[in-house]
Amino acid sequence: MKSTMQTTPLLISSLLRFGTTAHADSEVVTWTDGEPRRTTYGEVGTKAAQLANALRGLGITGDQRVGTFMWNNAEHMIAYLAVPSMGAVLHAINIRLFPEQMVYVARHGGSEVMVVDNSLAEPFARILPALPSVKHVIVNGPVPQEVRVALEAPEQVEKVHDFDELIADQPTSFDWPIDLDENDASSMCYTSGTTGNPKGVAYSHRSNYLHAVGVAATLGFTQADRLLIVVPLFHANAWGYPYAAMVTGATLIMPDRFLQPAPLAQMIGAEKITGGAGVPTIWNGLLQYLDAEKPDVSSCRMLMVGGAAAPPSLMKAFHDRYDIDIVQGWGMTETSPVGSLALPPARVEKGSDEYWRYKAAQGRLLCGVDGRLIGPDGTEQPWDGEAVGELEVRGPWITGTYFSNGTESAAEMDDIAGKFHDGWLRTGDVGALTADSFLLLTDRAKDVIKSGGEWISSVDLENHLMGHPDVVEASVVGIPDEKWDERPLATVVLKEGATATVADLRKYLEDKVARWQLPERWALIDEVPKTSVGKFDKKVLRQRYADGELEVQEAH
Repeated sequence: MKSTMQTTPLLISSLLRFGTTAHADSEVVTWTDGEPRRTTYGEVGTKAAQLANALRGLGITGDQRVGTFMWNNAEHMIAYLAVPSMGAVLHAINIRLFPEQMVYVARHGGSEVMVVDNSLAEPFARILPALPSVKHVIVNGPVPQEVRVALEAPEQVEKVHDFDELIADQPTSFDWPIDLDENDASSMCYTSGTTGNPKGVAYSHRSNYLHAVGVAATLGFTQADRLLIVVPLFHANAWGYPYAAMVTGATLIMPDRFLQPAPLAQMIGAEKITGGAGVPTIWNGLLQYLDAEKPDVSSCRMLMVGGAAAPPSLMKAFHDRYDIDIVQGWGMTETSPVGSLALPPARVEKGSDEYWRYKAAQGRLLCGVDGRLIGPDGTEQPWDGEAVGELEVRGPWITGTYFSNGTESAAEMDDIAGKFHDGWLRTGDVGALTADSFLLLTDRAKDVIKSGGEWISSVDLENHLMGHPDVVEASVVGIPDEKWDERPLATVVLKEGATATVADLRKYLEDKVARWQLPERWALIDEVPKTSVGKFDKKVLRQRYADGELEVQEAH
């Protein structure tokens, strides 16, 4: 029996129309050196239509790629909505990649038009000669004449446009196509490329739509919320917040390039921010600033953390000192990215030990995300909170493969195929699942320390170490050991003026982990190296150790 329901496609243009009409008075607030710029959702809708008309005039008539090389700001949000709504594909490029990776990503995706922030125009001009498919560059804001000349120099570039001038005389309405296939690509993001070349994920209209609704519903966003989006729009859909805002009408505060603790604290106070999204390193820096300067952040009730595990000490500090709830999430570029959110069950007493165990988990799998655990022997593991395996997932916003433009080698295609298993995405994360669908990750498969036939969780050691009052950051990696195969090396960043020694730190761990898991080798460092999206870059630490660059101390 077939249903009687209509089959209206789930399109980004539906989110655009709804958000910019039903919530026309909500705002995108872009932070600046002076007064923040305010753009209502109604104005976003008008400018999205003008941008779409302008892009038609530049030859974007089908599903060509339109790239962005931008911070989080109103113009990026306008492109985020306009490009997929007109039937093209938005390709947000990670501005923090190494130049050769930026070139690879831009060429592999094949963007023909690039929208670039003026503050990023100079570094973009340096890679533009290597991007033969880019015919038009749209610059958001004025640039010095020498930068404009550099942008115009490559022979493939037909014209460099000013964003405001380009759209100024365009019609303020656009006939958004309604006959698009909801399964067609709407946007692209690439993995951060920690090993090999970055891999492209092509999201569909349907996947983005369902993901946005799932995130908004689970986190309980409303039109009254004012959300600080520190996670970049070029990083895995900004965790779904831009499209979720169209669903709920929540105002978005975009920090542009002002990502340091002082301006972030200023934004929270001035804009009465209620929630936000960012990686742990961002919120750890904010916490240090709040403790030192004591600004008013009383409006904020929730900060979502993703990209890496949030130390329980960080969550408890925000809760106890500022009544801010840190909500941990898990996901990947491949999962759109939110796959789970750590909201403890209603039956659990807030502040209890059980409550904090749930908070420290990666969260309950979202409705629509199926998970399973595959053990080392290839068998599926039970959901008992104890049995451990590699997490595999599937669902309507989980990718089924990586984007291929036909230039990949046979080895690269084999590598892509190896990331999937019988219709499931192999996440590379190792952990357990509870009977009530909570994910308890212990490590990345590549970061688990294999010592004497047993596994040591680097994340557990890091979380315990970052609970020490003298520790700012800590990262633990496995290093070769003749007797045990691998042993943990703990690298630690101490607070300024701290007096803790490695012996003190090891003693601090003694009642928190099994004795055989305690690191014997330690290194005090100035900063833990980070990837382009703010995660601890453990491969750099392992290489520094191999090259003899770390001053290693012994503690037994």
